[in-house]
Amino acid sequence: MSAALMPYEEALAKYEPVLGVETHIELGTASKMFCGCPTTFGAPPNTQVCPVCLGLPGSLPVANKAAIEGIIKIGLALNCTIVEWCRFARKNYFYPDMPKNFQISQYDEPLCVDGHLDVEVDGETYRIGIERVHMEEDTGKSLHVGGATGRIHGADYSLVDYNRAGIPLVEIVTKPITGTGDKAPLVARAYATELRELVRALGVSDVRMEEGSMRCDINVSLAPRGSAEWGTRTETKNVNSLRSVERAVRHEIERQAAVLESGGTVVQETRHFHEDTGTTTSGRSKEEAQDYRYFPEPDLVPIAPSREWVEELRASLPELPAARRRRVQAEWGLTDLELRDVVNAGALDLIEDTVKAGCAPAPARKWWMNELSRRAAEQGVELSDLPITPRQVARIQALIDEGSLNDKLARQVFEGVLAGEGDPDQVVAARGLKIVSDEGELSAIVDQVIADNAEVAEKVRSGKVAAAGALVGAVMKATRGQADAARARELILEKLGAS
Repeated sequence: MSAALMPYEEALAKYEPVLGVETHIELGTASKMFCGCPTTFGAPPNTQVCPVCLGLPGSLPVANKAAIEGIIKIGLALNCTIVEWCRFARKNYFYPDMPKNFQISQYDEPLCVDGHLDVEVDGETYRIGIERVHMEEDTGKSLHVGGATGRIHGADYSLVDYNRAGIPLVEIVTKPITGTGDKAPLVARAYATELRELVRALGVSDVRMEEGSMRCDINVSLAPRGSAEWGTRTETKNVNSLRSVERAVRHEIERQAAVLESGGTVVQETRHFHEDTGTTTSGRSKEEAQDYRYFPEPDLVPIAPSREWVEELRASLPELPAARRRRVQAEWGLTDLELRDVVNAGALDLIEDTVKAGCAPAPARKWWMNELSRRAAEQGVELSDLPITPRQVARIQALIDEGSLNDKLARQVFEGVLAGEGDPDQVVAARGLKIVSDEGELSAIVDQVIADNAEVAEKVRSGKVAAAGALVGAVMKATRGQADAARARELILEKLGAS
């Protein structure tokens, strides 16, 4: 039975939302956080495990330096302070997917603190405060077999795959996000989007939400308008798409508002998000810190990153997404709306790589945002999944620039490349697509068209120059679109004495 909801506009008229986002990101290291097991996604269950990540007696963890570097890079990119000393803690709880019965994490001494990330929604900038960025290890994965929901309730039995247990996991926790009003769902989505792009730019994770390497927990609470006290929050766990981040926030605002309006009390709990309906349902009561019985991890030494090491890592940071967008917008002469369309289409990397391959920005953007975006939509795939490279797009434009192709013929070349017929030059040769550039051949075709269309030719001779368009069309038809239309028109007017 679905929960009662208050219409969104009505809910926002009565209540002010306060958000919080906790994001878990698996780092793309070659080995796990505290052992040498590989981290390849999709390996057969329980084939990437060892005594350390299975928590067997006598095994001892050793911290992964590459993972520590990765979290420091994330902290620096988020404008955090990198502390001079911190340590790991044991977070004690029992779930079958955590074989040690505790998780190595950080509690009151995180590695990165007090940062921020700016995001833009509808032309307005929101500064999202970052409370902390800390390191921990991921859990295994439970598979509940049987039943209709894929969850433990109603399942016939459960299986556990420990391949993921021990993979380096960074948790990024925001400070309470206030002042977003009716933009709250959009701000949450914009934050998750910008964070994903930032981490991807750092090269420390592939942040594939569909594979679980980036997962968001969404905290929402409501306070009556004008109240100084925040409401009770809920935490919607493991939201795994950008669209779902937005939908989860919106649903919780509508649900909590209905609960409060009916005189009920919002319960502090974790909730599950359902992709098919866009709704949340109750999971379990929300644990507090004392429930986990944190204490310092006795098997690991503290982390004390030197200032020299931190500065070396800062100097190694690549151009970050916000700075990159400002740069390409200026270089390509894009409006804010054009830039947003490029980013939303996932075309920024593709266009920039096409420009680097020698294409001018305007045609590079034209081909990716029009012809290729249309083909991607028709096939139901992402733009980046099309079987064509930026270098091939640049070559097609180069053939246009040198006069070997026009736009109509170029579209046929795109079709051939996408069909796997080879590189652009191979497609042009195989399909015979080059523009008719031989002056004698084109002149002979024009003569034949004039002879075949005597009445139209006479109109042109008598001064009706616009009629020449029909003759140009006939030339293009005779050459299967391979004539230079501009030169064909010049020849027609010259031969008919109308130039």
